[in-house]
Amino acid sequence: MAETSQTAPDSGTEAIAAEKAAPGCHKVHPILVASNVTREFGGLKAVDVEHVEIPRGAITALIGPNGAGKTTLFNLLTGFDNPNTGAWEFDGTDLAGVPAHKVSRLGEVRTFQLTKVLGRMTVLESMKLGARHQTGEHFWAALFPFIWRSQEKANEKRALELLDRFGLLAKKDDFAGSMSGGQRKLLEMARALMCNPQLVMLDEPMAGVNPALKQSLLGHIVGLKDSGVTVLFVEHDMHMVHTIADWVIVMAEGRVVAEGTPDVVMEDPAVVDAYLGSNKDRDLGDVINGIRSSRKRKVDVSDIDIQRDEEVLDAQQEAVEAAQELGESGDSQAVVDDAADAVATDDKGKDKA
Repeated sequence: MAETSQTAPDSGTEAIAAEKAAPGCHKVHPILVASNVTREFGGLKAVDVEHVEIPRGAITALIGPNGAGKTTLFNLLTGFDNPNTGAWEFDGTDLAGVPAHKVSRLGEVRTFQLTKVLGRMTVLESMKLGARHQTGEHFWAALFPFIWRSQEKANEKRALELLDRFGLLAKKDDFAGSMSGGQRKLLEMARALMCNPQLVMLDEPMAGVNPALKQSLLGHIVGLKDSGVTVLFVEHDMHMVHTIADWVIVMAEGRVVAEGTPDVVMEDPAVVDAYLGSNKDRDLGDVINGIRSSRKRKVDVSDIDIQRDEEVLDAQQEAVEAAQELGESGDSQAVVDDAADAVATDDKGKDKA
């Protein structure tokens, strides 16, 4: 557990941190506190968190390079995985060893990087699944509709209100499986609110989302905070983090290596080193977004190369067939080579153009 520092908090952190911003620093009013949490896979420590606190009523971003242990930590804190060691509390309740469904009933809910929807259920039906303490879920009560009918109506009213808020009301009768990736993210977020949570944990909410829906998602995340819900999210988009996060926690190699406001964290040497290594003179957000752009360009170039390879093979096949028809078996290879050279020459002409 981190030791309390007597140093005054940094400017801009007073409302969140009870001490100077540093890995594992204490918060003024934390909603989630975890200590000595470790998780090993085949001898490799994926998570090794000495101490971390999530501030109440704020939007906290959990960032770090791929393989830093962010999603694994999410899984541990929400009951989807069991740690090797460690303990954590949510709003004063010990959650170590508590299964996921009970964690959500306590008010700590999460969404997933890959959306989890029941494709053959309607959007409205999917929403109603998120309500907790449903009387009709019990075997004997389900046999007597008068026991649960009023609660069912209240849940449906709440679901329709949330669908309207998230711009999905027109799709209430559509199958959830027919929705786009961005719409599924919105549905998961809306469904998470059906149980009136205190803490919502979002695992890469922008992953796979159409740019046209990103601004809408950002607005809804900020709206969660405005409605009194604490938000903890994993994200790789540094510009998004800088825009909406009140606090940032950075992980690398399973450990928390930095904490603070977005402006402070982006300039922290430990953060720059975790992301960039020796390229420390470059902007962190620009580098990460640049990597994504280069990956897309590589995919596009590969598509072009594949297309050209197919053209060469087609030309070679046509040449072989022509040679066979002419009975020029002895010169067939020369014909094939000439065809390949012709395609290659054409490719060079396209490149110059």
